[in-house]
Amino acid sequence: MKISRRLWLRLSLSLAAFYGLLSTPAALAQDSPARPAVILISIDGLKPEYVLDADAHGLKIPALRRFLREGAYSTGVHGVVPTVTYPSHTTLITGVSPARHGIYANTTFDPLRKNFGGWYWYAEDIKVPTLWDAAADAGLSTANVHWPVSVAARITWNLPQYWRAGTPDDRKLLRILSTPGLLDALEKDLGPYADGIDETITGDENRAKFAARLIELKHPAFATLYLTALDHEQHASGPFSAQSNATLERIDAAVAGILASIQRTYGDRAIVCVVSDHGFVATDKALNLAVAFRNAGLIEFGPPAASAAASSGEQIKSWKAMIWGAGGSFAIVLHDKNDAATKSKVAELLARLAADPANGIDRIVSESELHTRGGFPDAAFLVALRPGFVTGDAVSGNVVTPSASIRGMHGYWPDQPEMNASFFILGPGIPAAHSLGLIDMRAIAPTLAQILGLRLPSAEVKSLLP
Repeated sequence: MKISRRLWLRLSLSLAAFYGLLSTPAALAQDSPARPAVILISIDGLKPEYVLDADAHGLKIPALRRFLREGAYSTGVHGVVPTVTYPSHTTLITGVSPARHGIYANTTFDPLRKNFGGWYWYAEDIKVPTLWDAAADAGLSTANVHWPVSVAARITWNLPQYWRAGTPDDRKLLRILSTPGLLDALEKDLGPYADGIDETITGDENRAKFAARLIELKHPAFATLYLTALDHEQHASGPFSAQSNATLERIDAAVAGILASIQRTYGDRAIVCVVSDHGFVATDKALNLAVAFRNAGLIEFGPPAASAAASSGEQIKSWKAMIWGAGGSFAIVLHDKNDAATKSKVAELLARLAADPANGIDRIVSESELHTRGGFPDAAFLVALRPGFVTGDAVSGNVVTPSASIRGMHGYWPDQPEMNASFFILGPGIPAAHSLGLIDMRAIAPTLAQILGLRLPSAEVKSLLP
């Protein structure tokens, strides 16, 4: 995770003159040529090997490979607990772990399933300042297309990520949640904007087109863009499948279009950073922990709800310990944190399950270790699975079943090398063809803040730059 002494010196020398400009009074003005714009692009599920070993996988991704030749890059970004999309993306713009920033998983904790599968969409749930906040405090303009946890964020021009029913009514709601008039103005030129629930490559290409036009029209000092199709395809067909590779090649073409818009808009005064949130592994089995909890009397189920609006299947009637799934791991939350008997019962059950290799459990993480690693502050345990297993949803039947519909997954313990995410950065003052080695995901936000001339004092680790 450390930059070598030699690389540190070279970074210092090449960036000294550039960042020296930022100390002048003129550089404090938003439109000053001395202040670079920063464009942050996330490609969900982009394993670093996709770019670093592109030839080995037969990938034609010239835009992303340009970062290797002309910019700096990490060989792997060590992620957070859990290694899933929403917590990771919030770490990418805050520099802190999920336990501090408040986005603990993709979906909210909803033991009785009353929230209809609701996600952490709302920026008000973030408990620490974001890069958007720091930019707003400094009077800098910002733009966003589809970044997670961005509804009602302090963003000048915002197209947040949101969906609910996956019907046309979602589009009406997104129009209201976006910056007033922005979606109408862009759609007038570009046609319909992709639905929030659309995770296909055509959805990504649509959003990339909207992001490029937004950059050209508004010239934001800081912009974020989230592309999701690679993650979607890897879940369906696995990492490095022919379909996943084809999806990434189309994403690369979309990134090339954004880079062209950035060049037209800013010339050579922009830093472009491409990141991802986690890695991926191939999967073929599911551990249905709810079956074991049900058999142990920790969760009690009743008949399906009569209401058509309710979710189908058996309904949870009561619970002493609940499972909060996160892809390749489960957080275990006690109904009563002080219920020592239940905690002991859960610990014994998990130990028995982990003792059988057929269940696919890699480790049982204790409450104290979870606190140390900054994940799931309200959980009593975390069940981290081995690569190849996913968290199953079944509440009856076998504890382990095939995962035929899920061929790839993330969410595993971040120390698994397969979970490493990506970091590539390109622009003025960034040394060409330089490897930063392994880095901490929490270092990315303070690094971008430093480039923008902003302060992010809540960040848990230092910037990657001198």
